[in-house]
Amino acid sequence: MSVWTAVAATAVGCYLVKLVGLSVPAGALERPLVRRLAALLPVALLASLTAQQTFGGDGGALVVDARAAGVAAAAVALVLRAPFLVVVAAAVLVTAGVRALG
Repeated sequence: MSVWTAVAATAVGCYLVKLVGLSVPAGALERPLVRRLAALLPVALLASLTAQQTFGGDGGALVVDARAAGVAAAAVALVLRAPFLVVVAAAVLVTAGVRALG
């Protein structure tokens, strides 16, 4: 399979997924369960991506490095109800500090 065939197949697949989403009846989207799931899905996806990028290693091995310290610092800042920019700054500073130390 050539690269362009894969690109074309991906484009068609993305279009079909979008078309299926647009053809769902409005009544189905107004159900309370669907609304709750739609509100929680982005949070679950972001959490899983963060965990995979933080702890995912080569070959399926768990890797704990400076990124884990940054996530821990962000978690502490969130528990202390810091503003979002402070949470991000804490994570960045702790990650950079741990990397600089070793």
